[in-house]
Amino acid sequence: MNFLLSLSAGLLLVAAAWLASLAEGTEFFVTCILPYFAGAVFIFGTIYRIVRWARSPVPFRIPTTSGQQKSLGWLKSNNLENPFNLAGVIGRMFLEVAFFRSLFRNTKVELVQGPRPAYGSHKFLWLGALAFHWSLLIIVLRHFRFFVEPVPLLSNFIQNIDGIFEIGIPPLFMTDVLILIALGYLILRRLRDPLVRFISLISDYFPPLLIISIIVTGVLMRHFLKVDLFAVKKYAMGLVQFSPAVPERVGAIFYIHVFLVCALLMYIPFSKLIHFAGVFLSPTRVLANTNRMRRHVNPWDYPVKVHTYEEWEDEFRDKLKASGYELEKK
Repeated sequence: MNFLLSLSAGLLLVAAAWLASLAEGTEFFVTCILPYFAGAVFIFGTIYRIVRWARSPVPFRIPTTSGQQKSLGWLKSNNLENPFNLAGVIGRMFLEVAFFRSLFRNTKVELVQGPRPAYGSHKFLWLGALAFHWSLLIIVLRHFRFFVEPVPLLSNFIQNIDGIFEIGIPPLFMTDVLILIALGYLILRRLRDPLVRFISLISDYFPPLLIISIIVTGVLMRHFLKVDLFAVKKYAMGLVQFSPAVPERVGAIFYIHVFLVCALLMYIPFSKLIHFAGVFLSPTRVLANTNRMRRHVNPWDYPVKVHTYEEWEDEFRDKLKASGYELEKK
């Protein structure tokens, strides 16, 4: 049900963009006003979420500690699993952000005859997530060539490597295929596995479906419904230079593509997709485990009246003595 609702929402967005491309006078709104509004929502929404996370009190060190902690000199510690300094935190964060290290070690549990739990490898989830995120990053970097002049060498290099197989004219990019396969696998995994499907919400289906729509419209523009790239370049440069103009010779598919990208930008700060910023503010990942090296005192602690054991014993001395309780203070 959640999948169907998410699919319906995605189709409504596509239909709204298509109708906007056909109506008179809406081109300026879709291509000139909506991108600035979506960009402002994305930037200020992301800043708002980051500030809220940064202001959350974290008085104690609560890192994930899945390895040997640094203690005695003759015990070998694991500075990646249980970092005790900044170098260990940076190393763990790099492996986590770039290669999803914790997801790589993820296991699946199944009930077999008995019934008894059986643990096995679950590398396809890691591979699908890695392919999706890296493909999305490369696609974003490739699109920089539309917004800057001269085109950066990095953008040209990535584009040449991405289309190295030169399949078709223009060449088919590997990342366009990989991201569709990866997103398709991630969605089918949620639909196929009853346990995962049970806990899946609309917010788990809508983002991948929206990204698939963006990729599909981009592929259609590049290989089937040809769009004038010079007009697209001129339009993108106008956005960057704050002199936007409605592009010519681009067709309805371009308006749908821009509309969906703007919808994704506005959706990110209020969804799970904001984890791209939140991962760097997670106290379980970015804090070193120095609890044995120095004492951490909660700065928000306030003086409280305590009742010591000696005071408690004095208060109930007669009753404790009558019950046969052995008193420490004679």
